[in-house]
Amino acid sequence: MWLFFLQKGLHIPKTLCNFAACFNLEKMQILIAIDSMKGCLRSTEANAAAAEGVRTACPDAAVRTLTVSDGGEGFIDAYREAVGGELRTTTVLDPLGRDVTARYLVDGSTAVLEVAEACGLNLLKPEERNPMKAKTYGVGQLVIDAVRYGATDIIVGLGGSGTSDAGMGMLNALNDAFREDKDGHLRTLMHSIRFTIATDVDNPLCGPNGAARVFAPQKGATPEMVGILEQVAEHFSQSAAAEMGHDCSKEPGAGAAGGLGYAFMQFLGAKRRSGIDVLLDAVHFDEQAARSALIITGEGAADRQTLMGKLPAGVLRRAGQTPVVLIAGKVSDREELLAAGFAEVACINPPASPIEEAMQPDIARQRITQTIHRLLPAIL
Repeated sequence: MWLFFLQKGLHIPKTLCNFAACFNLEKMQILIAIDSMKGCLRSTEANAAAAEGVRTACPDAAVRTLTVSDGGEGFIDAYREAVGGELRTTTVLDPLGRDVTARYLVDGSTAVLEVAEACGLNLLKPEERNPMKAKTYGVGQLVIDAVRYGATDIIVGLGGSGTSDAGMGMLNALNDAFREDKDGHLRTLMHSIRFTIATDVDNPLCGPNGAARVFAPQKGATPEMVGILEQVAEHFSQSAAAEMGHDCSKEPGAGAAGGLGYAFMQFLGAKRRSGIDVLLDAVHFDEQAARSALIITGEGAADRQTLMGKLPAGVLRRAGQTPVVLIAGKVSDREELLAAGFAEVACINPPASPIEEAMQPDIARQRITQTIHRLLPAIL
């Protein structure tokens, strides 16, 4: 039977993996793809900690780690690890109009941008967070720099923004660049650019599930500010629709990054793709999943919202028949997550662990390693 599986190149079933490993017929492969745990660990760090747990629990396993991102924090680094490319830097304005050095990735004629590099919430101190003041102008500057460098395909990771201006700041930056472009060369180039926005947020621009009402409070907006931001976005999109003859404000993803998704689709003809799918396609995830006995994924906090387009849900959707374990710093709605298909859902922190302690990187790494070491014998 074993020779049949090996000669045919078939994936050995999970229940046979340990037995096969004992006879050295095939090394059991375990794939790790954990999202960044914001304010604590990057994807690479969380992956490394989980890999250590695998090696201590199952020394004979072959471990593969994937740096991942759903389009938010770490998207550039994850994409670079997947396909290579050259990191470029340029000076742009941050959400409050201050100079900041922003990175983007160039791979041939493709540029990969991360809006958080220019308008990220991480660029603002807690007391500075105010989406009435925060602008996306720097994102437009990033786009212009990539176009001038020669990019013809631009992939934009939408996530982690501290703004809610419906992309008007970005559009102002583009208009300013066009005004300075006396021979019209830049404007001509822009017409040939193919834009892809990478996001797993499917909210529209306006309404109960729109950018202002859902996301602006997380960026420092008061209830009064939310109402004003909603009115501004509605007026802006209605005016644009009347002028241009089409309206992208209700498209899934229009509300991403405080409405940047809308601006890219409405004015730049961007196509939306799932951020995690963009990345998983680049690393040929489906093939790797099919060869694996187990996939380990994770995020900072897992709950029913995990199933609404977050990275672990994307990994689960693409895993095929391979079981997926989900770990997180905080877990709610565990039964719902298990019912969705996760083989196991585990919190890395003890129930009474203070948040300040749990957020310490060294402690988080240690707890990830310990959690994986504890889980694997029961799963494999």
